[in-house]
Amino acid sequence: MSGVIIALIVIVAVAVIGAAVYLTLRGRGSFGGGRDLKKRFGPEYDRTVARHDGDRQAAERELAERVERHGGLKEQPLEPAVRDQYAARWTAVQEHFVESPRVAVTEADRLLAEIAAVRGFPDGEHYDEQLAALSVHHADHVHGYRRVHRVANARMGTDGDSRAGTEQMREALIEARKLFEDLVDTHQLQRS
Repeated sequence: MSGVIIALIVIVAVAVIGAAVYLTLRGRGSFGGGRDLKKRFGPEYDRTVARHDGDRQAAERELAERVERHGGLKEQPLEPAVRDQYAARWTAVQEHFVESPRVAVTEADRLLAEIAAVRGFPDGEHYDEQLAALSVHHADHVHGYRRVHRVANARMGTDGDSRAGTEQMREALIEARKLFEDLVDTHQLQRS
């Protein structure tokens, strides 16, 4: 009988120690966190690691904080008529690019910020926070918005030319279209 009690005490002690180790590792984000974050964020994970000069732990802390802050965000649906209006505005941006690339890219930047805000992301007036939230939910395509925003806000050179060339603006706009499609869910547009 005393052998059974000792065995039960040992089993309980091992379970308590195991639970403590699990909670400690999970709290630090070390329990599969890196793999999970890399899978969730994809190219955004690599970009964040590079921004932290290769310090994976610092990058993972930042990404984990983003998930904690914005992971529970529920994207608001768009009515079909609103979706159609946004699609028409994006088409106009693309058509306007031929005449005035800088104006078109600036409008694309504004349009993405507006759609994101309507969908429930932080307001575009708080670009960094909006970008962080978008990276949690649209990690594969958020870089396009980052590029469009950077190009749209590039300062003019001393000769009056934009520091971003037409090709850079075109590439940024093409990449940003992927996020636009995610946000307006163009698959539903095609089904309508």
